[in-house]
Amino acid sequence: MSMIAAFYGGKSILITGATGFLGKVLMEKLFRTSPDLKVIYILVRPKAGQTLQQRVFQILNSKLFEKVKEVCPNVHEKIRAIYADLSQNDFAISKEDMQELLSCTNIIFHCAATVRFDDTLRHAVQLNVTATRQLLLMASQMPKLEAVIHISTAYSNCNLKHIDEVIYPCPVEPKKIIDSLEWLDDAIIEEIAPKLIRDWPNIYTYTKALGEMVVQQESRSLTIAIIRPSIVGATWQEPFPGWVDNINGPNGLIIAAGKGFLRALKAAPKAVADLIPVDTVVNLMLAVGWYTAVHRPKSTLVYHSTSGNLNPCNWHKMGVQVLATFEKIPLERAFRRPYANFTSNNFTSQYWNAVSHQAPAIIYDCYLRLTGRKPRMTKVMNQILRTASMLEYFLNRSWEWSTYNTEMLMSELSPEDQRVFNFDVRQLNWLEYIENYVLGVKKYLLKEDMAGIPEAKQHLKRLRNIHYLFNTALFLIVWRLLIARSQMARNVWFFIVSFCYKFLSYFRASSTLKV
Repeated sequence: MSMIAAFYGGKSILITGATGFLGKVLMEKLFRTSPDLKVIYILVRPKAGQTLQQRVFQILNSKLFEKVKEVCPNVHEKIRAIYADLSQNDFAISKEDMQELLSCTNIIFHCAATVRFDDTLRHAVQLNVTATRQLLLMASQMPKLEAVIHISTAYSNCNLKHIDEVIYPCPVEPKKIIDSLEWLDDAIIEEIAPKLIRDWPNIYTYTKALGEMVVQQESRSLTIAIIRPSIVGATWQEPFPGWVDNINGPNGLIIAAGKGFLRALKAAPKAVADLIPVDTVVNLMLAVGWYTAVHRPKSTLVYHSTSGNLNPCNWHKMGVQVLATFEKIPLERAFRRPYANFTSNNFTSQYWNAVSHQAPAIIYDCYLRLTGRKPRMTKVMNQILRTASMLEYFLNRSWEWSTYNTEMLMSELSPEDQRVFNFDVRQLNWLEYIENYVLGVKKYLLKEDMAGIPEAKQHLKRLRNIHYLFNTALFLIVWRLLIARSQMARNVWFFIVSFCYKFLSYFRASSTLKV
């Protein structure tokens, strides 16, 4: 029997961020492998007019939890939704609920965070730093607590090339930043933000690094571990391949490329696409929770959940597989396509890239207007280009993450636990995974019928033709302007025309002789 699954039996577990992508998969795995756990507390706030119970029902009613309902029919009775707002003091949790959490919780999984790259410094610090500090203060008052698992990101120290499984110091103490944000106004905060984040690429990665420092400083009386996943993608194996429910990160780019909206992306083709399946991350989380509670390490251990050092895949290979899957063509043919290098860094400039995408979108919107439909392509294209711009830093670089602790933990597991809680990314077949990923995006995120693939291919072909037509027209206009203004350009043009005429004449003469 699985020691890890048995460990979570009878436990009361608190999960922050349970309504997010990672949190949902974590709950599903816990219920499916340890159906006799006591309760899972989730911190939730009403959203879009839904009550807490309605949000829980919506989560449990999704396809993700179909298998759970077979092994744990009373799953709805084991989820205790507690009203909370992580941006408020004490999370705005009621006195009665707080008392229950403090007296009953055995394990904490802290997954909640803002993952927006362009978030304000105030909001990001509140959710990624201050909320972590408040949660650890709560944890220190829990007499039955066995372990706290804090979810960070592998990019919290992306200002470094080689990253070890250690907590790195930040230039400014988290407490000083938290205190200063209490009295500084928003205009001053936004002005000083670039100076604070220094060589971090965005607010998200910087505040996650600060959050790790808070864990190190505030966890003296706690048994705690940190997990750093890289880019979290669709499920690999569990509960079924390809499940995804949001457009964050690469998901939006997959949709844009598959729909024909995104024809080029400024990236280094050979840079490692450090994608990690969400179920791999969850399996590591549960294994770390067990190991931390049972073995109680003397220091805070950091675990990297990354793929690049053990089973690398570059952006070029991934991009071609995405397009091959969307168009349902053999992979060998996809590599020979003229757009196979759509992740290449060889495109002339960012300006040309933007123009060559936005102008066809404007043309397509004109077509939609003429056919009586609502124009939407320009707005979609602007959102895609904005997302691509924010991801550019990560698409053009590779990092080296050490995985000593992760591999150590793997060796500590029994064969049964290695099977049930598999986080060995070396077993991952990338081509198979990416195909399931793309199909999962179509099926679970876009809600598209797989029978509609021929129609989708025709749509993709139309958009591609518009793109080619626009680029050809733009080239001819630019060339015509050059001919009008430059004697050299005219000479080159006359040479090309003369050469083509002579070649055709020679070809025609050769054909006549053969006859």
